[in-house]
Amino acid sequence: MNLSGLSGGFLVVLLVVWTGTQVVFGQYCNGNYITWDDLKVDDGAIVVDKNGGGDSVTVQAAVDMVPENNAHRVKIHILPGVYSEKVHIPKSKPYISLIGYQDKATETVITWHDKASDDDGKGGQIGTWNSSSVIVESDYFCAAGITFQNTVVAPIGGQGYQAVALRIAGDKAVFYKVRFLGSQDTLLDETGTHYFYQCFIQGSTDFIFGNGRSLYQECTLSVVGNAFAIAAQSRNSADDDSGFSFVNCTVSGTGPVYLGRAWGDYSRVIYSYTELDIDIKTEGWSDIGVPSGHSTLVLGEYECRGKGADRGGRVGWSKGMSYKEAKPYLDSTFISGELWLEL
Repeated sequence: MNLSGLSGGFLVVLLVVWTGTQVVFGQYCNGNYITWDDLKVDDGAIVVDKNGGGDSVTVQAAVDMVPENNAHRVKIHILPGVYSEKVHIPKSKPYISLIGYQDKATETVITWHDKASDDDGKGGQIGTWNSSSVIVESDYFCAAGITFQNTVVAPIGGQGYQAVALRIAGDKAVFYKVRFLGSQDTLLDETGTHYFYQCFIQGSTDFIFGNGRSLYQECTLSVVGNAFAIAAQSRNSADDDSGFSFVNCTVSGTGPVYLGRAWGDYSRVIYSYTELDIDIKTEGWSDIGVPSGHSTLVLGEYECRGKGADRGGRVGWSKGMSYKEAKPYLDSTFISGELWLEL
């Protein structure tokens, strides 16, 4: 039902008649959308205080308080401190917001130290996916003013040092002024549609990776250590709508580095209006020695600037995009934001 053309007053009347209560009107209106209010603390929030002054001393215990299959937004306000724990938000708990202080994300840190090669206790290894400090599998998740961290540092030539700070596998998630700190494989943007706004993402190799369909807007990508590639996106068919779009971002830190590597024959990564304040490897992009996808990859740049923006030596299977080619990736229409964002 499309109600966008109705006046606000008529919309209230219509829904009050339909539901019998104006309270339900508010829940109906916001239930399928994420708004700025979902990123702000209110009096009904669950408070996490490591010093014992809140409802919980750990983030996981606060998540555990949320009822299964909850239908309403639940806000968890995490007070400043370093919370050394693994956190899992299961699919059965949608509409959760983790909120710190929007302008002081450095003060609220959730951190752990697992890596892919760690023993799983069954004679095997935990793997990259399970190395995550924080795992979010639920839909309509929000985070604001928080740092997600994995403290493992990948050494030069080291094996099994993939160490994820956050894995997001739910659909329709917003991250606002959030910091992601790690080394190899910092942010696993695994699946679903996601919006990252004014975030800080740090890493060395493939530190933004996965099969998500995500818009990164006004974010800072900070390259550290012995870097290889920033993004590794795993789109594997023409019917797959996933991809990473970086718009009005800043890339800085230690180089040279590839903008991305193809992690799938249809891998899709686009940088637009982005400041490449770093040395980019002359080729720009890597196929990691698998040329089969050259004709189907969508690895592009549009109106980027800075010392790394010169496309003179770029590989022929990457693309300097025209406005018409870049337009589908320049705003929230790329992630169908009109269907779930009211920001």
